Amino acid sequence: MKTEEIKTQIIIQAAPEKVWMILTDFKNYPNWNSFIPRIEGQIKEGERLIVKIQPPGKKGMIFKPTVTSKIGNRELKWLGKLLIKGFFDGEHKFEIIDNNNGTVTFIQSEKFSGFLVRLFNLDEIKNGFDEMNKQLKKIAEIK
Repeated sequence: MKTEEIKTQIIIQAAPEKVWMILTDFKNYPNWNSFIPRIEGQIKEGERLIVKIQPPGKKGMIFKPTVTSKIGNRELKWLGKLLIKGFFDGEHKFEIIDNNNGTVTFIQSEKFSGFLVRLFNLDEIKNGFDEMNKQLKKIAEIK
């Protein structure tokens, strides 16, 4: 079974609480987030979310991951799968690290595993993560 990981990060000049508030305000995603324009559900371990990803120039994809971890206002993880576990699974993680200087490091990552991993264009997903990170930075740095 193949495993791949994508990891992106960006420095944001904002308080961790502000970045967390934007990141978890799912209702406003369509206003700023072109890569993940829709998330519905509660941020609670064991809860299912409805997530739509929209890679640039591609048809969107909806999946229903389960929240696996929420640590304060600094980490959110979910686990999604395509069809059944083992074909194409993705553990997505948002992490906010307070740099104690008025900035945070926002890390977005995903670990992919399963038999179908080799069929997906992970560069396209990484580009989507990078674009979302830039959009989050832009909205969070508005005074």
